[in-house]
Amino acid sequence: MKRLKKIVIYCGELPPPTFIDRLIIGLANKDFKLFISGRKRGTLHYPKQISVLTYSGKISQVFTVLLYTFLLWLQRPKDKKVLDNWIKKKKTSPFNARLKFYPILYQRPKIIHIQWVKSISDWTWVKKLDIKLVVSLRGAHVNYTPIANPEYVEIYQKCFPLVDGFHAVSEAIKTEALAYGLTENKTKVIYSGLDLNNFSFREENTNNTLLQIISIGRGHWKKGYDIALDGLKILKDKNVSFHYTIVGIEENEELLFQRKQLNLENEVTFLKKMEFESVKQKIQSSDILLLPSVEEGIANVALEAMALGTMVISSDCGGMNEVIKDNESGFIFKVRNVDQMADKIQYAMKLSNEEQRKIVKNARITIENQHSVEMMMHSFSNFYKEIINE
Repeated sequence: MKRLKKIVIYCGELPPPTFIDRLIIGLANKDFKLFISGRKRGTLHYPKQISVLTYSGKISQVFTVLLYTFLLWLQRPKDKKVLDNWIKKKKTSPFNARLKFYPILYQRPKIIHIQWVKSISDWTWVKKLDIKLVVSLRGAHVNYTPIANPEYVEIYQKCFPLVDGFHAVSEAIKTEALAYGLTENKTKVIYSGLDLNNFSFREENTNNTLLQIISIGRGHWKKGYDIALDGLKILKDKNVSFHYTIVGIEENEELLFQRKQLNLENEVTFLKKMEFESVKQKIQSSDILLLPSVEEGIANVALEAMALGTMVISSDCGGMNEVIKDNESGFIFKVRNVDQMADKIQYAMKLSNEEQRKIVKNARITIENQHSVEMMMHSFSNFYKEIINE
């Protein structure tokens, strides 16, 4: 019987965001023994092929450290000594470091794949033990973290040469990371994938009597909701009838104030975070998904809308040009250009039903050809095998 190679995916917190969850579940069916690691923050539901290395409350944390201290002392004393020396030099909390690293070290994986590049300096110890290090490059931690926090420029430049393989979510992210010492021939662009069996395509236009526009996501400045409100104010002043819903920001004080100042309280609704199935229903019952973001890798919510049959109008942030062809599979406007955003919405709503359906069908084809979960998993499987020279 073939012995499966161990891979640990470190997520920070469990359960992870949906796009990482898709990676985890997809890899469970590949030729690897998969472990996921991180602090438990909610209920976990994974198939038996996936082993979970996690902890939650204080008692659980103490038990985890004691258990793996004993197991490493008994079975991997040399490895334990190497990691302990690294922890001592790192001058970090010994308890927290052991809690985070001991369970992973005990499994002695072939690859540790960390999902958030911002934490890269925490993982340099793996190079002392001949464990391969893979790092994902996602939007925020490459696009603006080094700008907002210049110390990360030095951290990235110091740590990037130690990485065995980089996963970039878009060509745009890959290009930006080159400034921090990214090794291009170690980097693989793998787009996020959707299980299209879970995304039924809406064949017909909605029967909405009022143009329904929706955005999904937390109330972070990078999401550009303030820009969206300014753009929609332009539409209101032109007597365009619409309703705009943002899901995920119910109590955002700044946006509530801006909505009132712009006199958009009748046109704009803020809703709290919803379960994923409810979000899909909201998207599919809308005419337009608006992505006004200042920064993204490739926004998963845009991929989901394209798969569901809802037209996407997006800023040209990050890698969005890699998935949306303007006026073919959606519409693109310049980041922060509120006039252009408003123009794109007006243009889209004036298209005939036939022209609108052509665009959303092209979008679905793009997802099928470029963003299927099968394609993503095949790419990751080959990527891992190349790294471990299998």
